[in-house]
Amino acid sequence: MDLSDDYAAAGFMGRLGFGARPAVVVVDVVRAYLEPGSPLADGAGRFEGARASAARVVRAARAAGHPVVFTRVRLMPGRADAGLFGQKVPGLVVFEEGSPLAEFPDDPAPLAGEVVVAKQYASAFFGTSLASTLNAWDVDTVVVVGFSTSGCVRATALDALQHGFRPIVVAEACGDRADWAHAQNLFDLDAKYADVLGEREVLDHLTTHPGGAAR
Repeated sequence: MDLSDDYAAAGFMGRLGFGARPAVVVVDVVRAYLEPGSPLADGAGRFEGARASAARVVRAARAAGHPVVFTRVRLMPGRADAGLFGQKVPGLVVFEEGSPLAEFPDDPAPLAGEVVVAKQYASAFFGTSLASTLNAWDVDTVVVVGFSTSGCVRATALDALQHGFRPIVVAEACGDRADWAHAQNLFDLDAKYADVLGEREVLDHLTTHPGGAAR
C-alpha cells in the first residue's frame, strides 16, 4: 500500500482547502540562508530555488490584492532574548542586530506598508502579533512559504492551524538543508496539519480569486 493511502486509511490526509481570504506569510527568507559562506546556507541551491518560488507567490498575491506578511528573526547582541533556543542553535548568531545576513534579499522583500514580524523563535505566531494582525484583516487562510521546511515553516504552519487559520504550504517555495528533511516534513505536514500544494495550484488560486488590500 502506498504510504499516503496507508495514512489515509488510518484517518490522516484530510483536506482543509482555501478559505475566502488568504494571506501569504513569507517565513525568514533572508540572506543567512542564501549567501555563500553563511553557516545556514546549504551550498546546493535548495534555498535559492525556494526563494525564486516564494518570490513568484508573493508577486501573484500582491497583483491579486492579497495581503503579504514577512517574518524575520531579530535578536539582540549576545542573544539574551533567544533563551534556550540560542543555546541549542548557536548558529542563530547570524540574526543578531546589525548582521547583514539577517536582511532580506532583493526579491522577495517587503514593500513600504507591508507588515514585517520580528520573532525570536521558530513559529511566526509565538510571542508575536501575527495572529491579531491576520484576524483584524479577516484572514482565514495562511499561505506559508520560506525557510526552513523542517523548522520555522513547519512551526508556523502548525501554529496557524492551532490559531484557527487554514494552512497552505507551497512545496516548491520552502527550502531546507537536506532533501530528506524537506520531503519528510512536507509529507508529515500534509498528513496532519496543513495542505501541501504545488506552486502552480497556489498561483492559480491566488490569481483567480482576487482579494482586497489589507486594511
